Amino acid sequence: MDAQDLLEHITATVREAKAMPMSASCLVNRAELLEDLDRLRAALPADLDHADALLSDRDAIVASGEARAQDLLRAAHAERERLLEQTEVLVAARERAATVVEDARAEAGRLLSDADDYVDRKLGEFEVVLGQLATQVGNGRERLAARREADLARLGVAEEDDVPLAYDPATEDLGPALDAARHAH
Repeated sequence: MDAQDLLEHITATVREAKAMPMSASCLVNRAELLEDLDRLRAALPADLDHADALLSDRDAIVASGEARAQDLLRAAHAERERLLEQTEVLVAARERAATVVEDARAEAGRLLSDADDYVDRKLGEFEVVLGQLATQVGNGRERLAARREADLARLGVAEEDDVPLAYDPATEDLGPALDAARHAH
């Protein structure tokens, strides 16, 4: 029997004891009650030790729970700070990225404009050179036509006689034209 059972038994023994007439006292079996009290005394240290152990365990469990709660709270605060810092870093990074993209677009526009200006200048220079070449080609053709008329006049050949040119663009062969000019000479 444990201490609780013994206390219940002692309480029942006292309640069931014969009452003394005209008194609040009762008659109980002294030996039986003392034996129950001795057993209770013997059971109490084991129960008290068990209760002390439970209380110690409870205190240790509560202390461990409180320490764990404090650790979790510190970790949560640290994680919150880390997340806030990351958020601030992310916002700053996004702002910086937007600035870099804007600067890159402006630089690309400037480079495109500079490239277009450069190409336009070069095309203008080529146009001038080509104009000069066209003029030189036209002058050369005029001199060639004048010289041809002079050569034909000197040879006594009329232009209608179809004397081939020194360069035949249809055949790109200079031989027959040179041979004809040599034989005509």
